[in-house]
Amino acid sequence: MKKNLFIISILALGLGFASCSDSDSNNDSDKTITEDEAQNLDYTSDNAAAWGNYAVNVVRLLANDSKNLYDEWNKSFAAAFKGHTASSGYNTAIECVQEIIAGSIDIATEVGTAKIGEPVGYWNDGQRNKALYAVESWYSYHSREDYMNNILSVANSIIGANINIENNVPLTDSYKDLANANSIYAKGLQSETLSPLVEDVWQKIVAAHNAIWQIPQPFRNNINSAKAVAAMDACAQLTASLETLNASIEKGSLSEDDAQAIVNQWVDVVVLPTYKDLVDKNNVLQTAVNNLQKSPSNATFEAACNAWIAARKPWESSEAFLFGPVAEMGLDPNMDSWPLDAVGIANLLKSQRWSDMEWTGQYEEPDEDNPSARAEAIEAAQSLRGFHTLEYLLFKNGAPRTVK
Repeated sequence: MKKNLFIISILALGLGFASCSDSDSNNDSDKTITEDEAQNLDYTSDNAAAWGNYAVNVVRLLANDSKNLYDEWNKSFAAAFKGHTASSGYNTAIECVQEIIAGSIDIATEVGTAKIGEPVGYWNDGQRNKALYAVESWYSYHSREDYMNNILSVANSIIGANINIENNVPLTDSYKDLANANSIYAKGLQSETLSPLVEDVWQKIVAAHNAIWQIPQPFRNNINSAKAVAAMDACAQLTASLETLNASIEKGSLSEDDAQAIVNQWVDVVVLPTYKDLVDKNNVLQTAVNNLQKSPSNATFEAACNAWIAARKPWESSEAFLFGPVAEMGLDPNMDSWPLDAVGIANLLKSQRWSDMEWTGQYEEPDEDNPSARAEAIEAAQSLRGFHTLEYLLFKNGAPRTVK
């Protein structure tokens, strides 16, 4: 999840979506849409054509981004990372293992402090609407499952495997038996120094995953739950455990040969299959959304929603490795920008200027202290596309939208 750092300038456009022109010249209202109005916008016969066209354009970009991400890893970065060549940015296999663990630290921290922690913080400050809008994936009521899959991405990186577990069940200790012999976990058990550390990391993974599972569903309706606070604490403990493991490796507790075996296994068995699954599931999602656009019905909405949930899982299960091509090419914010710019989406439905979602050239990440016009323009485009925009177009209150 890429958090938006800038407030996007909003054009004062109305909500008359019946026109299907390619420009925003049909100003039939001077009313500026509010955040609440945008968040609660309905699919109607008046805006159905624009709605379907928007969804098709979003899913096309999602499918392209997932393919570009897989191709970049499969064709070049995988070999560069395993070989820790100059183009990878790493000098040794040990540095690569530390990057793998650092990615796990990043997502464990983000789940606890941002994905769960920010809504809880806003709620406790009395900012109830802001708390609600800070909850990721609340249109589909899929927030809790997203966060659990984020923790699974940590588990997969540690055991060097892909855990196949349903979204609505806890993680058990037995899954550590899937650990490959060339995983961080298995290699760590062979070391007197690392053995207690990797075992503690695994236990903290199970605890964090299951603490999130304990949050009443949907999270958006239970922000003030004591279970949410418990999940934040469990994620913090996982972060601390991972940091201890990484510090020990930095001090020389892992050999270069063992590190090399870990890196090879992780790339071939965790990263590449996860990104290939992302491509395949997004292709299925694209077909489902195209069918919705051609033949809008309650059934095609439901099929598109089911495909969205399936495509969402490999993405959320990849968030422990948001480095390399996904960062350098700006693919994380392309696919997963949050918070949602609901007002911008409503205005794009009005203008139907789909090119507003696209940008070209080298990616430039926004810098709060030194923003550039180019970075703001890129982020403005990214805020109108991706999984969450499509979620908004497909779901309402945890269920598929309906044709009226």
